[in-house]
Amino acid sequence: MAHPLHSPSQGFLNHWSKNPALAWGLSALWLVVICFLGFWWHLGSVGLIDETEPLFAEAARQMVETGDWITPYFNGETRFDKPPLVYWLMAIAYQTIGVNEWAVRFPSALGATALTVGGFLILQRFGVPIPALGGAADSTSMQTSETQRWLAAWIGSGFLAFNLQTLVWARTGVSDMLLSGCIGTALFCFFAAYAEPERWVKRLGYVGFYTFCGLAILAKGPVGIVLPGLIVLTFLFYLGKFREVWREAMPIRGIVLLLAIAVPWYILVFQANGQDYIDSFFGYHNFERFTSVVNQHSAPWYFYFLIVLAGFAPYSAYLPLAMGRLRVWRWQDWRSQPRSTHLGLFALMWFSAIFLFFTIAVTKLPSYVVPLIPAAALLVALQWSAWMTIPTRAGWGRWLTHGTEVLLMAGLAGIMLYSPNFLGTDLATPDFPAAMQQSGVPVIGAVIWGSGAIATLILLWRRQGHWLWSVQIATFALFLVFALTPALFVMDAQRQLPIRQMAAEILAQQRRNEPIVMIGFAKPSLVFYTQQPVKFLSNSREAVDYFLSLPQERRRRTLLSLSLRYRIVESDLRPRDYRELKRIRKYNLVRIRLPLAIAQQRNPAAGGGAQPSLPTPETEAE
Repeated sequence: MAHPLHSPSQGFLNHWSKNPALAWGLSALWLVVICFLGFWWHLGSVGLIDETEPLFAEAARQMVETGDWITPYFNGETRFDKPPLVYWLMAIAYQTIGVNEWAVRFPSALGATALTVGGFLILQRFGVPIPALGGAADSTSMQTSETQRWLAAWIGSGFLAFNLQTLVWARTGVSDMLLSGCIGTALFCFFAAYAEPERWVKRLGYVGFYTFCGLAILAKGPVGIVLPGLIVLTFLFYLGKFREVWREAMPIRGIVLLLAIAVPWYILVFQANGQDYIDSFFGYHNFERFTSVVNQHSAPWYFYFLIVLAGFAPYSAYLPLAMGRLRVWRWQDWRSQPRSTHLGLFALMWFSAIFLFFTIAVTKLPSYVVPLIPAAALLVALQWSAWMTIPTRAGWGRWLTHGTEVLLMAGLAGIMLYSPNFLGTDLATPDFPAAMQQSGVPVIGAVIWGSGAIATLILLWRRQGHWLWSVQIATFALFLVFALTPALFVMDAQRQLPIRQMAAEILAQQRRNEPIVMIGFAKPSLVFYTQQPVKFLSNSREAVDYFLSLPQERRRRTLLSLSLRYRIVESDLRPRDYRELKRIRKYNLVRIRLPLAIAQQRNPAAGGGAQPSLPTPETEAE
């Protein structure tokens, strides 16, 4: 009997692959569709998401406003968390299309697009099934057929674009997806140079590798060269090809190019800020994050197993089998294979090096493993390409994998259905779970994933398993369009819209040079939307202390305070000390009066020393 994953589609695939103009035209359309839906559609339709995204957005805006493109600032203070590449790209977008959310997320969407297109191209050129190891390869497994490569490219790019890890970070204005884009593109360039016999391609590929490693260092620091270097060295030493590749890779010229791209900014920022920059960036944000828990971001050793399982679902079900079939323990057999067949092995080294590196690191965050998602997509795409083009009997491992995928999709359906119960209680947005439930998004998401699970079972029962990959991609695309995107709109309306409305109200109510404070919690997006400094304070007493700390020329008789209603009620402010200006949801905007008696009470010199002077009513009215 014909193998169910082979014969039914073979004629169509062979016919399609023999028409390169048609294949490239359809491929271009495919890439446009998946990149547009995944990364650019509604990119700027929701506001900045507190707490991290506004920090990047405002630092880039400050660069444009001040003209200082060396030292990043947020809210009047230096921000040494990340190098400048993401700020520079945001700032360029600001100057091109204006200061808005789309411009903030442009670098992330650009990085995700580069990864998807790069993954497609590398698979189309080298995406052949794994060679037969330890014996004579049959003619089917060793042929570099157009069918195998086109199929791997289509499937791999779809998996790369439509997964939760990629989608979340491609639509968030932080540096993680930009780093992943730089590292991934660098590694694609390296493998193209390694596997391609044409001399000009080798030169161009190695130059691309050094260039994008330099940009990765500008995107997030030393990790931009540590990770690609670790991956490439592991791959080459495993194959015993380090010296061989060293001779052809132009290392001296390459290192000079890399340093020319990455080092000048580090020199300039050190000259401008001295030891403070070294201690903050290299000490705290790099060394300490790897060796100790920073900002309470700790997690158990198995944390990234769960992140990859959920973040790359439902395709993550196929990763163990895709890795196992590489038989990495048979290194002598791998060394006898031509370079062009090593893409699967390279992807395994890519995935494993990043996974182990961040598992060892003490500080753990879901975004840290975003750079391994392209490798996961390559591995699973090569697995599917082999299943669809090489006639083999389905074993227990394959059926177990298909069963795991069904369970994953059914589990996602259950999670979506009960997701309002998992949202928790936020004092600022207590109606968020109810609003999500009323939107119908949980039910729609559950129906989509449940339908995907049922469709998978039907195809397996009808022995049409060769179409399962298309069901997975289609299900995720439907989930993105009809559930995930509407859920973002609901979240924005409940969580971020009130902050933007309050920012507009502050600008309408603010007197000249009147300070702005936020009492009880911090929403950095208020700084971006007001385009003014905001002081974040714990309580109302700190507001008075803050007033006393202001230079004499900046003191006014009042300040604007945004806080939650219960914070005002529980504060030591008396009703005559403030006036409510606006209430939106649970947020209150008040103007706090700072009478001389309160100022004296908070002044250490009270009772005989110099008293803090307040502006006269005439000065206040200016």
